[in-house]
Amino acid sequence: MTRPIRRRRNKLAPDPDVRQAIVAAASEIVREQGVRGLSIAVVLDRAQLSTRAFYRHFESKDQLVAVVFLEMALAEERRLRRRMAKSPSPVHAVAAWIDGRLDLVFDANIKSDLRQLSLEAQSQMFAAPDLIQPAYEKMLKPLIEQLHGGLILGVFHDIEPVTEAQSVQGVVWASTERQWAAGDCQRTEVRQRTLRFCLRGLGVEPRTIAEIATRD
Repeated sequence: MTRPIRRRRNKLAPDPDVRQAIVAAASEIVREQGVRGLSIAVVLDRAQLSTRAFYRHFESKDQLVAVVFLEMALAEERRLRRRMAKSPSPVHAVAAWIDGRLDLVFDANIKSDLRQLSLEAQSQMFAAPDLIQPAYEKMLKPLIEQLHGGLILGVFHDIEPVTEAQSVQGVVWASTERQWAAGDCQRTEVRQRTLRFCLRGLGVEPRTIAEIATRD
């Protein structure tokens, strides 16, 4: 006896607009409630979408969290590159990257949007490093490029660009967290202290450090 042929329902292709709606809803929730407040149900309720729509675009909540942080990092990478674009040398470009990251504390147009996502990203570096690592690498990429270029030109000495970029980020983040907690320093003070510490560690000449650190 011949079995009846069952026609499979064609699987709908992913829709970029639907995907972006899911990511936007998830980003809002992470900013408001942190990763702990994020669930597929809450995201779909905010985006007014179905479970089927979610699984057309993402395999799991973890994948969505990774995408949220990656998109944040891509936007931050573009912003940092714009800040660094007019730098006359790798040393000045590294200083511009540091200035750009300090915007999270001192620039009212930046800090309100990125502060919570940045705090969440930092916490996930310990809780779920595999989720955050691609985003972290994107944010560091323009800094690594300038460190590599400066090493070739001889303005940085005895450094490994990836390792030094991570160290610079660590110093900047420590300054950022301290200012968020205490709020007792002016930008000029934080900037000079951070730049001097980082640039000395990269082997930059003291005269160049002084010139960059004292510039507004």
